Amino acid sequence: MNYKIYSILFFFMIFGCQKGEENKTDNTMPVIGHKVKILEVIQANSYTYLKVEENNTKEYWMAIAKSTSIKENDIIYYNIALEMKNFKSEDLNRTFETILFVDNISDKPIKSPHGMPAQSPMQRRISKKDASISIDPISGGITIAELYANSELYSNKKIKIKGQVTKINTAIMGRNWVHLQDGSEHNGQFDLTVTTQANVKVGDIVVFEGVINQNKDFGAGYSYDLIMEEAKLIDNESIAL
Repeated sequence: MNYKIYSILFFFMIFGCQKGEENKTDNTMPVIGHKVKILEVIQANSYTYLKVEENNTKEYWMAIAKSTSIKENDIIYYNIALEMKNFKSEDLNRTFETILFVDNISDKPIKSPHGMPAQSPMQRRISKKDASISIDPISGGITIAELYANSELYSNKKIKIKGQVTKINTAIMGRNWVHLQDGSEHNGQFDLTVTTQANVKVGDIVVFEGVINQNKDFGAGYSYDLIMEEAKLIDNESIAL
């Protein structure tokens, strides 16, 4: 078995309410050092749901970033998870009484530097810049580089941004989390996270209008220096609006 290490944002975002429903988190502390056997695999649009057994006695459900290579009877390891109570999967039309959203699965025990636990799944992952993206700003809008260069000026202001969707996590805390790039960059900052109710796809070239917030902390180590919230989809070249 040959797995890559999976990251779930937020992942990052994926630890909150489905739209219109409330999920309660009873434990936001990371758990570490687990070895489990996969008993059942259920594929959904965004995630792979696994029924697992630990220590030949304890059975429970977990969710990971979508993987088509994982299969029943595989042995996997993880060391970071977030427990959710009464989590409803809209894809499966099923409510899990308890489920773990798991970060960093591997076919080998996961070792962290200096004996410290791996990074919390709620922490922001460093995105890779896509050199092929080059998008001019919309009239009345700004570039991502201009936003980061003048973050104090735009803080708590509503602005327009045009960019290409490079990553998306859906139905987290009652909203979708979209990563945008437009090819511009300021001091290594080239990726903007947008929260929205709109549905988009990776590769879509979109225009969002929303409020810019600084130093936003959602808890459990999931924080952003800069984020666009409550964004409205103004245009999408891949979808007829």
